[in-house]
Amino acid sequence: MSDLIKTGGCLCGGVRYEVTGALRDSVACHCIQCRKTSGHYVSATAVAKTDFRLLEERGLRWYQSSDTARRGFCQNCGSSLFWDLDGRDQMGIMSGTIDGKSGIKTREHIFVEDKGDYYELSDGLPTCAGYPSKT
Repeated sequence: MSDLIKTGGCLCGGVRYEVTGALRDSVACHCIQCRKTSGHYVSATAVAKTDFRLLEERGLRWYQSSDTARRGFCQNCGSSLFWDLDGRDQMGIMSGTIDGKSGIKTREHIFVEDKGDYYELSDGLPTCAGYPSKT
């Protein structure tokens, strides 16, 4: 497998995917929706939709979480997998669902005004109060 080809999926294997292009560095999102879907904050990378392919989708379900975005998850094991914003040419992928080493790092924290009160941000990475213009 090429260094640019990555695979990933959910806990039970009901959703598997392959990425053939470069992954964006991860963004840590502290918004209320990400906290509710994950139980903490979300760390998500992204890839061009043309470089993303589902290998197994029997467990995949989509939840329309806002007027402009949907979230993909496994209906069997509950794993949060994808975030898809309408009109965007990239697919958000939860970083922890990538098999093996991802080759990415966390680049910033967003929606920090919504972060939980039970943890601190002390890694020195850039922060943004809401949604930045380029994520």
